Amino acid sequence: MSASSDRIENVIIVGSGPAGYTAALYTARADLEPLVIEGFQWGGLLQQTTDVENFPGYPEGVMGPEMMQQLRDQAERFGTRFVTDDATRIELSDGGIQRVFVGDAEYRTRSVVLAMGADPKKLGVPGEQELAARGVSYCATCDAAFFRGKRTIIVGGGDTAMEEATFLAKFAGDVKVVHRRDEFRASAIMLDRARDTDNIELVTPYVVDRFEAGDDGSLARAVLAGADGGAERTLEIDGAFIAIGHKPNSELVADQVEVDGEGYVQVDGRSSRTNVAGVFAAGDLIDNTYRQAITAAGSGCAAALDAEAYLRDAPIDAEAHWEPDPAKAEAAAERAAAG
Repeated sequence: MSASSDRIENVIIVGSGPAGYTAALYTARADLEPLVIEGFQWGGLLQQTTDVENFPGYPEGVMGPEMMQQLRDQAERFGTRFVTDDATRIELSDGGIQRVFVGDAEYRTRSVVLAMGADPKKLGVPGEQELAARGVSYCATCDAAFFRGKRTIIVGGGDTAMEEATFLAKFAGDVKVVHRRDEFRASAIMLDRARDTDNIELVTPYVVDRFEAGDDGSLARAVLAGADGGAERTLEIDGAFIAIGHKPNSELVADQVEVDGEGYVQVDGRSSRTNVAGVFAAGDLIDNTYRQAITAAGSGCAAALDAEAYLRDAPIDAEAHWEPDPAKAEAAAERAAAG
């Protein structure tokens, strides 16, 4: 889809994934004809995930890419339009016209939903990328059930690492927490909880030097290097969970909306409203706690409803006036009448 120099959208959603596509679905059903700048690699982190077993409505589980395609198709069914490319610049205006750029193309809108997500921080060691989803994971809450009775490691030393280890220990036969220092950044209560769990062992001070695959191509071992110059150590494992934090993808707006010290976009209470009128945020871009597909989808719904309320109540100036396509409005009415 090419940019229009005269059209001003009702709502543009920047980013895809469960938050972006859910926001698109709700705004499309409100007949706002949303435009989604979904990114060249659309679908968010679930596009890189194999089995998803904890999203409601899929009793047998579903492949991540399949679920994202279904979410996208559902949003498209109600009139969502897509630009399958990356936003390169965003210019925000407090209560005015928001501008989103894809290269040289400019898209203007009365409201914008930011749903760019957050990426897990990587170790950057050999084998990590090659064995992602083949034993290397970034979410124990998501994948622990696949490692029942297995040998696993958690890499990290903060509260997240300890929480992931404690959760993983309910499923895995053995959990080793690998940390580069003898001291941990985790709070005392979280650290004590991990230490008191029988099948959790703290392995310090070590860093992961590389991951290696077995004959079947899946993760088989982690080779550790002594952080203090000590001897190398090899762990035979079935799963490795990297828990060293996430990086929110807020670079395009971090100097225009309020963000916290880690770069997460800040919103007003339980709403999706940022400190800039007409600008809403959802999903992992605002969530440094849960980071689940279902919570992202829920916040995408909230952003859509907040944007709809804003468009209903905010004054419309002449520049921003827009009328829906009568044919699409009639089709939407027919769908509503059909249930």
